[in-house]
Amino acid sequence: MPLPPGVIAADTITKLPPEADGAVILSGSHGGVYPGYLAAKAKVRAVIFNDAGVGRDEAGVGSLAYLEALGIAAATVSNLSCRIGDTADMVARGVISRVNGFAVDVDVTAGMSCAEAAGLLRMTRPRHKEPPPIGEGRTEAATGGNRRIILIDSAAMVKPEDAGQIIVTGSHGGLVGGNPAMALRTEGFAAVFHDAGIGIDDAGITRLSALDRRGIAAFTVAGGSARIGDAKSIFQDGEISAVNETAQKLDAHVGYRACEVLERWASL
Repeated sequence: MPLPPGVIAADTITKLPPEADGAVILSGSHGGVYPGYLAAKAKVRAVIFNDAGVGRDEAGVGSLAYLEALGIAAATVSNLSCRIGDTADMVARGVISRVNGFAVDVDVTAGMSCAEAAGLLRMTRPRHKEPPPIGEGRTEAATGGNRRIILIDSAAMVKPEDAGQIIVTGSHGGLVGGNPAMALRTEGFAAVFHDAGIGIDDAGITRLSALDRRGIAAFTVAGGSARIGDAKSIFQDGEISAVNETAQKLDAHVGYRACEVLERWASL
């Protein structure tokens, strides 16, 4: 489906073109605060994210209030209506689940199609207020093991030197744009993601099988157990919701606590 003028699709908010300035962005990213910050930094007119099942502390829609405070219209689509990380599906099937006040001002409402909402959001007034820096977390969990447990709030921040380590990300476990090469940007020993409520077509866990083919142990944590976009919460609070075969062979199973499994893996 062709997009109307002034509307740009981006499977991840971490990669926006210069034309995003003043445009309505349809992003396959989750609707947490950090994606909202990136949208504001890009000076978008308005943005629609995936609600990632909303999840613990409503972290999956945290960008709505954050962007409202900056005067920017924002909405989310339901993870049960379209695949997270896939803007083509978002345009084809996405249904609005949450809106902020500036989106309401141009008659965007829950239950509306994503495509219709995008057209209405073109009528909102662009605001170029510089957002205060929020910083993206990158820390390590203290384990004393043979491998480091690296905690990063976005998978976009994975570095080549993270190869061979255990990488816990705040990102959703869906393939960005359906591309297996984007499952993890280095050859880690293991990778952990948020399941984004799993959602339609099991989209929130599709990175797992792609990483299996690379011999990387991977699992997701349940959306209700930890905050999406918050690697520390995923490590400390997360309860495993899905595992790949490589992880299963290392005794990771649904229902286990993420931190207990990862601390054990760090000593392998």
